[in-house]
Amino acid sequence: MDNYIEMRHISKVFPGVKALDNVSFSVSPGEVHGLIGENGAGKSTLMKILSGAYKKDEGEILINNEIIDSPNPKKMIDLGVSVIYQEMTLLPHLSIAENLFLGNLPKTKLGLIDWKTLKKNSLPVLSRVGLNENPYTKVKDLNVAKRQLVEISKALTRDAKLIVLDEPSAVLGGQELDRLYSVIHQLTKQNIAFIYISHRLSELFEITERVTVLKDGQYVGTERTEDISTDQLIRMMVGREVSNIYPEKRGKIIKNPIIKVKNLSRKNVLKNINFEVNKGEILGIAGLEGAGRTELLRALFGVDSIDNGDIYYFDKKRKLKNAKQAIKLKIGFLPEERKQDGLMLNQSGKFNTTIPKLKNISYGPFISLSKEKKKAEYFANEMQVRPPNVNNTIRNFSGGNQQKFMFSRWLYSNSEILFIDEPTRGVDVGAKKEIYRLILNLAKEGVTILMVSSELPEIIGMSDRVLVMREGELAGELPGDDLSEEKIMSYAVR
Repeated sequence: MDNYIEMRHISKVFPGVKALDNVSFSVSPGEVHGLIGENGAGKSTLMKILSGAYKKDEGEILINNEIIDSPNPKKMIDLGVSVIYQEMTLLPHLSIAENLFLGNLPKTKLGLIDWKTLKKNSLPVLSRVGLNENPYTKVKDLNVAKRQLVEISKALTRDAKLIVLDEPSAVLGGQELDRLYSVIHQLTKQNIAFIYISHRLSELFEITERVTVLKDGQYVGTERTEDISTDQLIRMMVGREVSNIYPEKRGKIIKNPIIKVKNLSRKNVLKNINFEVNKGEILGIAGLEGAGRTELLRALFGVDSIDNGDIYYFDKKRKLKNAKQAIKLKIGFLPEERKQDGLMLNQSGKFNTTIPKLKNISYGPFISLSKEKKKAEYFANEMQVRPPNVNNTIRNFSGGNQQKFMFSRWLYSNSEILFIDEPTRGVDVGAKKEIYRLILNLAKEGVTILMVSSELPEIIGMSDRVLVMREGELAGELPGDDLSEEKIMSYAVR
């Protein structure tokens, strides 16, 4: 098998940590090659070196058997390498067409944008990914799945020979993911190669031909997907057996409603929602993308307004108008988009931990830096954050560790109710087990938890009870001892 891209003996050192140690990796034309490993394994660093965003300390990169000297982003794009990150780089207030040809927009003789030519040039590339949208449509008006197809189209306008997809399923539902698979298959027939990074192992067996595993910045091995099992991949990733990542379920939950929701409605989003949640219960909320799951949590937390209905917390009717009021009631929220809605990425781990209750670490108007560090370090150790340096900027931690800091924030705030939206999105299998253990322990201590998840095994493995939503309504309720993917989906789609 000839290689289009070959990375040989790549090493990279950041202050205090060796992110990559003698890693080799290759991709062939028309291949879909999976890249996996626990959070912090070095996947993103390796891809940033491939894209030219990071400079390697050792090793070499070859394209079509030629060594690339001093790679930089422009050079690698010109050579056909395109990386599509989780945080998409499209400009939302520009049109699809403008985003596709940004930096190379066709101009009229007067130096203005030639809109007619721009549309004409956009249509063929959009058709290659099956996106039947008006090229003049603003990107902000597209859903996440269509934005991802625009990102792929943008790569094609640059004559990409290799496209790196970093956790594409983190923002896609089932049908949207099937559509992405179809696009990938079509493009591989045109000899375009893909590197597919995902924590969902089922996807790797669906879409890839080979899988490479990294661990702690080192190369573990490359296997043909058809020749390896899920358990073998997990052992390569974590270096140990992780046979059952879900903790053992508890018995029946005592009826003691902490939250009561009556006739909750929001125009075009939520319709006549009624349910109760007991103290210490893990209530799973399932449904397809767009069913209203996230919108329900946001309404309960007070960040989205409601039109009708009543919400009772601790037997008292409340009308929360903002997150500050919710936090005062000891309610915490881990949002679906932790980087966009939850974390302050340019701040430290300690800042992100203690921000909800600064008065606990302050003397009058002054923050005690020693108290801040001590509190943050305590929870970082409890969460098993690696590395546990709370002075580090939060954006430099892996996705799993960022999620642990989100949990730390609400533990520090003594939250009695937690709303958790996609608890393990972008988190590796080892960190998932730690997060599940944490959620169960919190519930055992009496914390009431509402958990939204798109992963049905996660909903089934963790929930004491499940509500299924469909088109903004509660379509059904299932007890924890009577859960299956078939039963959940029967409510979600019928």
